[in-house]
Amino acid sequence: MTLRLLSVHAHPDDESSKGAATLARYAAEGVDVMVATCTGGERGDILNPAMDRPEVRADLAAVRRAEMAAARAVLGVRQRFLGFTDSGLPGPGEPLPDGCFAALPLGEAARPLVALIRGFRPHVVVTYDETGGYPHPDHIRTHEVTVEAFDAAPDPARHPGTGEPWRPLKLYYHAALSRAWFQAMHDAMTERGVESRMGPVLAGWPGTAPDLEVTTRVRCAEYFATRDRALLAHATQIDPDAGFMAHPRDVEREVWPTEDYHLARTAVPTSLPEDDLFAGVRA
Repeated sequence: MTLRLLSVHAHPDDESSKGAATLARYAAEGVDVMVATCTGGERGDILNPAMDRPEVRADLAAVRRAEMAAARAVLGVRQRFLGFTDSGLPGPGEPLPDGCFAALPLGEAARPLVALIRGFRPHVVVTYDETGGYPHPDHIRTHEVTVEAFDAAPDPARHPGTGEPWRPLKLYYHAALSRAWFQAMHDAMTERGVESRMGPVLAGWPGTAPDLEVTTRVRCAEYFATRDRALLAHATQIDPDAGFMAHPRDVEREVWPTEDYHLARTAVPTSLPEDDLFAGVRA
């Protein structure tokens, strides 16, 4: 049996910053891996100063699609855009743009993902928790859409005309970039006399941030370099000298060699904690 994994994300680059080493590991092991990207990232900021140029801004949607194609090739996975428009990040009290992903009715927004699930037939689906990982409206809507599609895809009465029903067996939420991860990395670098840029992140950590239970840790340190190449393929979004690219990879491999997940739903027996997203499915 060929195992199939579907990872659902809001924008191009999210697949490379959340769980990318896991995707690369499973793809290398022969799992059929699909990334679903809900929007084109058209309203995203350009976070790499070297890419903040007029010709890039003039056609950001096409640039981000090309970046996604490059990252997909690095990870060795398939990828599908679901065709929705980026909602941007409105300020407090500002309305969502008309017709954007987060403003659509839930059923309408979920329908393309139901069709993808019924066509691709994944055993495991991965997405964000109910907070979206951070409060971007597209991330929160991605969670809502994925849960809706996960529940609707097996039901022949829902979303007729989108293919034969299919029941995924497990649903996971990312538990990446937790406070524990930042703290462990900060402590390890400090102990080794390496400058840590994690201090300000920890100092500003919101007290209301959820502490998602980690049920599943996938060892994938040997694919961190693949993850980094995929991240750097999103050149408009990743400054190679800042942010996530700034910490020493040898320290990360030693201190935190896994990517972490929360098992939200399962239709197969499994024992926690797990070290495999397909625990209970392989048998």
